[in-house]
Amino acid sequence: MVVPELRPWRAARPHVVRIAEAVRPRLARAATAAKPQVVRVTRVTRAVKPQLARITSLAPRSRGTSRPAALRTWQYSAGAATAGLALAAGVVTAAGPWDASGQRTAERDRAAAQERAGGRDHGGGSGTTAAGPRPAPSAASVLTGLGGDTNTVKSAPAGKALADVLGPLLDSSALGSVRTAAVVDVATGRRLYGTGADRAMTPASTTKIATAVAALSALGADHRLTTRAALEPDTGELVLVGGGDPTLTAHKEAEGWASLRTLADDTAAALRKRGVHRVTLSYDTTLYAGTALHPIGVNDNLAPVSALTVDEGRTDDSTSGPVTRVADPAADAARKFAALLEEHGIKTTSPGPSKATGRANTLATVSSPPLSALVERMLTNSDNDIAEALARQTALATGASPGFDGGATAVAARLKKLGLPVTGAEFHDGSGLDRDDRLTADLLTALLVKAGSPSHPELRPVLTGLPVAGFTGTLTSRYTDGAAGIVRAKTGTLTGVNTLAGTVVDRDGRLLAFAFLTSDTTDPTEAQAALDRTATTLAGCGCG
Repeated sequence: MVVPELRPWRAARPHVVRIAEAVRPRLARAATAAKPQVVRVTRVTRAVKPQLARITSLAPRSRGTSRPAALRTWQYSAGAATAGLALAAGVVTAAGPWDASGQRTAERDRAAAQERAGGRDHGGGSGTTAAGPRPAPSAASVLTGLGGDTNTVKSAPAGKALADVLGPLLDSSALGSVRTAAVVDVATGRRLYGTGADRAMTPASTTKIATAVAALSALGADHRLTTRAALEPDTGELVLVGGGDPTLTAHKEAEGWASLRTLADDTAAALRKRGVHRVTLSYDTTLYAGTALHPIGVNDNLAPVSALTVDEGRTDDSTSGPVTRVADPAADAARKFAALLEEHGIKTTSPGPSKATGRANTLATVSSPPLSALVERMLTNSDNDIAEALARQTALATGASPGFDGGATAVAARLKKLGLPVTGAEFHDGSGLDRDDRLTADLLTALLVKAGSPSHPELRPVLTGLPVAGFTGTLTSRYTDGAAGIVRAKTGTLTGVNTLAGTVVDRDGRLLAFAFLTSDTTDPTEAQAALDRTATTLAGCGCG
């Protein structure tokens, strides 16, 4: 017997089968091209193999059918996600869905196929420099069909059919006592479905979509965050000045992020050139204001927020996920910097807090990748440290106080300036860890629509950074029997709260933005599964 609420979801299966069939030739070609890289990363490839098997197993054996002459948008999305993310296994699984140049693999391959240099969405005029990598190209696969012009997606009509399909799924008892939803046609901004869409709910980590839009709008996709070492001319004090870069790393392999080791190398060289071999070392965190500790208190999901931090204050070699953090990230960063200087023969005092004067001579700098890359990493991994840093950077760019309150105020003001529906919205942080945050399904879908607008190309990293179902970030282990490679969405989870907001391309090639928010859930695993079934059904729906 088929459970009624599962019927619409099962109806989506033929759509996935068609996608798998269309993708199969692309996978074969990509596998051949990627062979040298895959050989080097056999161990990583094995980790991706089950995901490929799940997708290709959905396709029927050869029936003598020919490959379609032209792939539709939804077909290309599946191909890009599968070939670009799965077969480039060494890059995708080992380093995340972006490579060392700051480009998401699927979007880079798409740009290369069209022989485009750089990407207009992220400021294609800036090439690779010593300060950091080239910005990522546009993620045209999210917005258009293969071979189509930018933003020429179909317009989806509204209809009772969509309500008939989604309604039973959203009524699942797994989704708690309160659930709201909205589905919007990205091409027109027209809402196709809504239930309680204007009701403000606790958004959890889907708040990061708002933070990303605000930061990109205020700073631009090419903005970089710079950490520097400055020498005071009179006292000989060396000051490590934090620029608020949450991705600064001390790892031997920086993988495209700003390196504390490089900063120490360059600083030591500059000091030796001046004949200086001993310094008083200080560190400057005055870029930010207010308390460093989030209202939730000490938590493995977020380090104390500081303008100077290395590897997010993590106490192991991890780059994402919860882990114990150091109590004082700035002091930790300064101690590591001191140790690196000593490797070059520069002796230092025990570092303490200070403030660089306007007369201090900058000896060396390192800059983060462009903001587009930081936003993608934040959204893909649901990185709370980057989120809180971007809220403060938004505050700095708009004249607000760069603390928790000022960052929240700046994000809200920026969204209002963009003309987004902020009625009922409340921001208390940039990450969504604060349970007092409130967003509506209308606002979340409006943010995604704005990110896809031709008039706001600087916001495109909001779409390219969304986790890809079954492949990247917080969706890596979800959609194992559903729309793997098709749904792109930001997750949100707090105790009793489960949310999901992102994009799908439906059966008819229409790009849709959706947001589902629930509260009073009792089983997070069941709630996530219910939300995933709903998104999968939307992807397989031709509900015009």
